[in-house]
Amino acid sequence: MSYHRIADASERYVGVKATVKAISAELVDEVYIAADADVLVTKQVIDIAKRKRTPLTTVSSMRKLGKACGIEVNAAAVAIKK
Repeated sequence: MSYHRIADASERYVGVKATVKAISAELVDEVYIAADADVLVTKQVIDIAKRKRTPLTTVSSMRKLGKACGIEVNAAAVAIKK
């Protein structure tokens, strides 16, 4: 399951802004987007991930994505550092 990979990652970028910056700098192996996040929020992440050819995985829940990162708030996007 994708959530286990996120939880086990030693370093990650959490949130849309941090994820976009990390993808732009080519610092990530994989990006995760929550399916229940607003498309207007995640569109920028999806677009740049496609341009940079960064693997993109959709997970079901913002709540579960945040929890996998060890935070108590929802997360729309997360990237795993190289």
